[in-house]
Amino acid sequence: MIRERGIAGVAGNYDSTVANDHEHCGCKYEDPHQEQLAHQSYAWTRQQVHPAIKAALGQLPFRMDLRPAGGHAGGSRLCLVHGTPTLNTLYWTEDRPDSFCTKMADLAGLTAGDVIAFGHTHKPWHRTVHGVHFVNTGSVGRPKDGDCRAGYVHLQFTADSEPVVEFRRLNYDIDRVAEAILASTLPDEFARYLRTGGKAQPASSTG
Repeated sequence: MIRERGIAGVAGNYDSTVANDHEHCGCKYEDPHQEQLAHQSYAWTRQQVHPAIKAALGQLPFRMDLRPAGGHAGGSRLCLVHGTPTLNTLYWTEDRPDSFCTKMADLAGLTAGDVIAFGHTHKPWHRTVHGVHFVNTGSVGRPKDGDCRAGYVHLQFTADSEPVVEFRRLNYDIDRVAEAILASTLPDEFARYLRTGGKAQPASSTG
């Protein structure tokens, strides 16, 4: 659907690892159980992806740079990556120090007034360091911040002010997605995880 509608985007860790037949998804594991689930999810994904889709995933760019005011003018820039400007598997969590943010901004060639938006952790946050805006957009499909609604960010750029970052959440038919997971060969725990916004619970506690 994204391809049919011509929606541009960058390669996430699942996109590039599946496209290149990597041995794992580049995910971070909280414990051995989560590691096992991640391997199951990755194996299932690789089995489901059609060769044509796999080829399309391999063509996604690692990074996108946008100039809201146009390429003929100065002003704020927007840099889009999945994880960091170095790897789409590196986790950029909110507890990273300002020095890490500054290092990433330097690697991306960003200056005051610019915005770099990324994800991978599925937890939204926003910080400004030396005038550069660092925005984790959260996750549309699998939030991990305890809010089960789909999450995204709306960015507004104006010529004479700082970029405005607005976090938005939307309700969607979670039950329909959960039922599809339960009907598949994926672990049932994924459905519970989705309904709780990333707060995994033992099967016995969900009723």
